Amino acid sequence: MNPHRQKSVTLHDVAREAGVSLITASRALSNPEVVSEATIQRVRAAAEATGYVPNLLAGGLKSRRSMAVAALVPVISVPQFLPTVQALTEELDRAGYQLILGQTGYDRAREAALLTTMISRRVDAIVVAGLIDASDSVERLRRAGIPVVETWDFTDRPVDMLVGFSHLQVGSAVAGYFLARGWRRVGIATADDQRARARRAGFVATMGREVPTATVKAPSNLRLGRQALADLLAQAPDLQAVCCSSDGLAEGVMIEAQARGLKIPDQLAVCGFGDADFAAHLLPSLTTVRIEGAEIGRRAAEMIVARCRGEEVAEKIVDLGFAIVGRQSTG
Repeated sequence: MNPHRQKSVTLHDVAREAGVSLITASRALSNPEVVSEATIQRVRAAAEATGYVPNLLAGGLKSRRSMAVAALVPVISVPQFLPTVQALTEELDRAGYQLILGQTGYDRAREAALLTTMISRRVDAIVVAGLIDASDSVERLRRAGIPVVETWDFTDRPVDMLVGFSHLQVGSAVAGYFLARGWRRVGIATADDQRARARRAGFVATMGREVPTATVKAPSNLRLGRQALADLLAQAPDLQAVCCSSDGLAEGVMIEAQARGLKIPDQLAVCGFGDADFAAHLLPSLTTVRIEGAEIGRRAAEMIVARCRGEEVAEKIVDLGFAIVGRQSTG
């Protein structure tokens, strides 16, 4: 036994400090409406004085609630997911739930392992950025009966509930935007993740032909954007416009274009994706696709809280859509 390890403070210690019975101390902390205000204050003061921290796991075993919700995102640092995570955290906190974050790293095997871990930890619900396509993970979640909300993508057959939009339609809409401006010599700078590939597929389908493409490893960033434009110009020196799978990638494309003496948008138009907070403040400002990330988080939290209360969710599939925000980088 470690001689330096201190004994954990228990509820018995709090009761002793407050001069009340164990059951009274328990009620004051977990069911305060059945004891007097004076007793509540005395017990809380004793808990603070002794450094007592309630054992939430023990309480969860009795109520079958952990009061924890897991959220899995590809990479925590990707700007487009941050408003969703923040809104999820705030809305769940108001309902008494804590958010546990997991990072999948765009790796399906890691995602499956994290889902298994979260199920074994008995979280009350799971939110996933993207669609869960591993059949064994889907079956495991359904057997566990845990509410699941898939986000940032779209399908009419979700595991349970969904709040998102169609990446295929995003790509198609950007291609239509390019075509309406008469741009035919176009290229795509894209990350290699599934959702970015879906946007590329939608773009190509609407253009009606294959287009020069530079693919980089997800998550994309400014450095990879510069690399992508160099690759695209090697394929097609006379490009008129570039569709980028993220605003970070688009920023790199713009910097590389300017380094080569190309004027934006006169000689090269650029469109991003995500409407990151810096997009409107670049020079020139960046045309991009806006996704209501915070609303995705709020709607997902509402669904989870309702289900955890035993209520029916009337609208289990919510398509929030998207909007192309035209700025200086496309004229």
